[in-house]
Amino acid sequence: MDDTTGSVHKSEEEWRAVLDPQAFAVLRQGATERPWSGEYVSASATGVYRCRACGAELFRSGEKFESHCGWPSFFDPAQSEAVTLHEDGSLGMVRTEVRCAACESHLGHVFYGEGYDTPTDARYCINSVALTLEADDSVQ
Repeated sequence: MDDTTGSVHKSEEEWRAVLDPQAFAVLRQGATERPWSGEYVSASATGVYRCRACGAELFRSGEKFESHCGWPSFFDPAQSEAVTLHEDGSLGMVRTEVRCAACESHLGHVFYGEGYDTPTDARYCINSVALTLEADDSVQ
């Protein structure tokens, strides 16, 4: 990690060496895991969701909600600067891609105006394989 900017710089070969093939495909190549296949889709533990690639804090369990879409959903990042948003014109439509601000890894997409009863009316639809959960053991 670059101590002055908080960013993580690695070559694709270095990423490939530290990520399993599915995580590499999602985080570094923008793939998507199959719906309902991820370990955090229905997770309800209290804690912090971090980037699987670099460990940066991305989301907190308090912002996670059940959207029934097949991927973990959050209504807001842990910190506004934790993620960056980018226009994604793949698949013949325009979507907003979500990336980790620290290492630029692909996390998923964000959708607005879907009518969920959340404070932001946003659904950050994030691949489980892009995350790790640091559970808060002090809360039972």
